[in-house]
Amino acid sequence: MDMNPVIECCQVCKTYGEIKAVDEVDLAIQQGEVFGLVGPNGAGKTTLIEMIEGLRAPDSGTISVLGMNPSDTPDQVHECIGVQLQSTSIQPNIKVSEAVELFASFYKEPQENPQELLARLSLKEIAGQRFRTLSGGQKQRVAIALALVNDPDVIFFDEISTGVDPQARRHLWSLIKDIQSQGKTIFLTTHYMEEAQELCGRVGILDGGRIIALDTPENLIKGLGAGVCVRFSVEGQVSVDVLESLPGLRSVEEVDHEYVLYTENENILLKELFSLAEREAFSPTNLHTKKPNLDDVFLTLTGKELRE
Repeated sequence: MDMNPVIECCQVCKTYGEIKAVDEVDLAIQQGEVFGLVGPNGAGKTTLIEMIEGLRAPDSGTISVLGMNPSDTPDQVHECIGVQLQSTSIQPNIKVSEAVELFASFYKEPQENPQELLARLSLKEIAGQRFRTLSGGQKQRVAIALALVNDPDVIFFDEISTGVDPQARRHLWSLIKDIQSQGKTIFLTTHYMEEAQELCGRVGILDGGRIIALDTPENLIKGLGAGVCVRFSVEGQVSVDVLESLPGLRSVEEVDHEYVLYTENENILLKELFSLAEREAFSPTNLHTKKPNLDDVFLTLTGKELRE
């Protein structure tokens, strides 16, 4: 792995009054990586990203973006990065093509033909439409185009698929993968764990201003040690004590008149479950299995309570 990260944070702190919004964060992101940052509301995600983008200065610690300090040289950093905000403020009556040309004019070295972005992002047919008339998915694609007009090396996507329908979300995911294939480095925040699991090579979980976990989605899930969940109702009678005799079972519990079994090998467990059901004269019904995912990791590490 490259020893010179594209983005590097060392012991970064930011405090507002008595609140430590960001607390001694260490982070290194490599070129070409799609890195995801997730966390509960108020975890410090926005503060951390704004410091990396050069919009806020840390109280202590150091930040490097493409070898530059974003607090000392914000203009130089802004020339090399692209930012898509969760809510893009664009004049509602401006046309899509006009917005792209306007944003390109803000940079010293924009893309040679900014209008080519419209074709790449499937926006050519709506180039003449006014921003206020666009759907949520179309507005997000315009926001991506505006983040790419300077051909940046690093792109920040903030809650890119919030407020769009599932079809538009999948299209946005394809766009992000296409951008990564061009060697770009992508830093994204999201509330959708499925999105982080689908797109990110690594995911950092931020809570209380600290990164409490950081790894590939696969390793985070594996580290949870939850196993496969098998859930079913019963026609007839069976006790938890009887179910505990099943080979390959890690644990069993009764929840809302259903039995929940955890195992590392669902095939063996299911085979043994139906053999047990035949011997004990009960029938498993409404049976379904669920493999652990990033949602389970997130809830286990941060808690299930909603925090505003």
